[in-house]
Parts: sequence; structure tokens; C-alpha cells
Amino acid sequence: MYAPRFYFNMSETGTGADVLHQQEDFVLSERAMADLAKDANLPDRSVLDLILNYLHDEKADGVVLIDLRGKSSEADHMVVASGRSTRHVVHLSENLTRRLKAACTVAPRVEGKSAGDWVLIDAGDVIIHIFRPEVREFYQLEKMWQSPAET
Repeated sequence: MYAPRFYFNMSETGTGADVLHQQEDFVLSERAMADLAKDANLPDRSVLDLILNYLHDEKADGVVLIDLRGKSSEADHMVVASGRSTRHVVHLSENLTRRLKAACTVAPRVEGKSAGDWVLIDAGDVIIHIFRPEVREFYQLEKMWQSPAET
């Protein structure tokens, strides 16, 4: 049975991205329920759940899920998160990469880990960006994926 620890609520954002919320009872918004009904591909969904739950467990800040289906052929989802410091960003990226390698048949590709300001992890259908807060504010990656009507 699919039992994520998060639900997504589109109505609370002005960015067009699904903001992640934790809740004791596992609740999904209507949009997320519809996505699950459409998605017969549970292995991809479980990779996304692994990523989201790991980032929550390791205290990543400002985790945002962006649905890229129909916007990009490179991936289905983008996850953007912040670490509190360079060390936290490196820690998040190293351990997430280890978990993805153990859970997936393909090893994720990682860029930017040595600097620790912005790490990009390509996990196939999910792209993960982990930033230091100042770098995330500077690049405003979530804004880049807004639809023109939302700007």
C-alpha cells in the first residue's frame, strides 16, 4: 500500500510548485491523489518518496516538489531543498546519493558536491537541487519553472 508521509497542496503557493507539508495522518491533496491514480509506475514514485522522506528526516529546509511533466523531457519531477550550511548540503547530497544507489539500478549523477553551495543530483526521472540558503535565494530556481500566468 502506498503510504507517503507527505501531502502536497498547490493552493498554498504562488510559485506553481507543490509545497511539501508533513502531517501525522497520511493525507494527499486531490491533485496528488489524481496523480497517483494516473501513475501506474510505482517504482518511480517510490524513488520520489525515498528522496522526499530522506530530506525531511535529515532536516533539509524549504523542500519543494515541482512537477515537470509536460514542461521538460529531462525529468518528471524536480526537488529543491536547502541545507543550513555547506557541511549540511554536502552531508545531504552524499547520503542521499548512497541511498539512491542502494535503491535504484542506476547510480545517480552528482555535480557541485565539492563546493557545497549547490549540489545537483540526477536520479533519472527526478532531479534534486540542494542549496545553501543564500545561493538558493540568489538563483531562485523555483521562479524559473513558473508558468507565465503565475509571474
